[in-house]
Amino acid sequence: MTTLPLAGIRVLDLSTVLAAPVTATFLGDFGAEVVKVEEPGRGDFTRGTADGGRSPYWAQEARNKKSVTLDLRTSRGQRMVRDLVPHFDVVITNYRPPTLRAWGLDPDSLRSLAPDAVLVYVTGYGLTGPYRDRGSFDRIASAFAGLTHVTGDPDRPPVRSGYSTIDYMAAYLGAFSVVTALYHRDTAGGGGQVIDLALYEAGFRASEDALTQYATTGRVRERMGNRNPQIVPASDFTTADGRRVSIHAGTDPLFGRLAALMRTPELADSSEYATRTARAEHADALYAVIADWAATYTADDLTELLSDAGIPAAPLMSVADIAVDPHYRERGTLVTVEDPEFGELPMVAPLPRLSETPGSIRSTGPALGAHNAEIYQDLLGLSAGELTSLGADGVI
Repeated sequence: MTTLPLAGIRVLDLSTVLAAPVTATFLGDFGAEVVKVEEPGRGDFTRGTADGGRSPYWAQEARNKKSVTLDLRTSRGQRMVRDLVPHFDVVITNYRPPTLRAWGLDPDSLRSLAPDAVLVYVTGYGLTGPYRDRGSFDRIASAFAGLTHVTGDPDRPPVRSGYSTIDYMAAYLGAFSVVTALYHRDTAGGGGQVIDLALYEAGFRASEDALTQYATTGRVRERMGNRNPQIVPASDFTTADGRRVSIHAGTDPLFGRLAALMRTPELADSSEYATRTARAEHADALYAVIADWAATYTADDLTELLSDAGIPAAPLMSVADIAVDPHYRERGTLVTVEDPEFGELPMVAPLPRLSETPGSIRSTGPALGAHNAEIYQDLLGLSAGELTSLGADGVI
């Protein structure tokens, strides 16, 4: 078996819900040894149970991790976690700064314990600034980043994304920052460092030119529904079978192909539609023409027709569609793994795909505290009797 690129890197996951622990999952997919610290008796929120059980979601998002239990609210638990820190290359947490300070997990405290470690803080608003002590989740970060404001139809209130998009965007930023810091440490002779990532920053980084446009023109980006005010046509259309297909023919060459496919090539030469600027000015009329044409095909036929003509298009997919889609399966975006509790379980594959050292799923999300003996005995040198005593006291 090919040695995975992060083999030999040890990660301590001191986090919960959702960006920070998924950062650790991404690292684990590519070979890092990830030890997740969970609350005794209950476990991580992502388990989806109140008694430390396992859910299919946990099986996916805690894959390739080891689970230890430790009550960080106790002084003994705080001492033990500080004893663990020097054994790890990377420490990831997402507690609010007041909690970090109270538990001795703030950057200054951990750097004194492990000066060569990469310390990742994924907090709602970052470690600095007037809002640093506030809590956040994906929904709150989306609101603060301006993403919610521009999402939805213009005549309705804003809506959030249907998925925890910012959490996963932040997780990829977190994993990227870890690999970058490790490269600096291990190849450029650098030491450890602190990574300060605010959850909202992942969403704000995806805001395209909204800020520069506002700064230079005063224009505030608003909700446009499925349309892009600068790229026309690019929207979703209802087909004969009641499904929706997304079409993007916003460049001049693509629009020429679409006009020809619709058997109205004269549209591409007309003054109303010949250029991107002109199409944007006459978008309503153009969209009406395309909508009438699209409604004469089924979603599958329309997607195939457009794709064969070199025009980007896709049906709006539900997860039920995705589960049986041949491209997801054959490409390996979706894989099926054997889980001890749920049997054959489909889940998202390790991404991105590396040609020589692809990620792997070596285990699904572990049982609560399954690795207490291994980690506490091997790393901290505790005896079986000490573990029993710590369990009786509720520390682990």
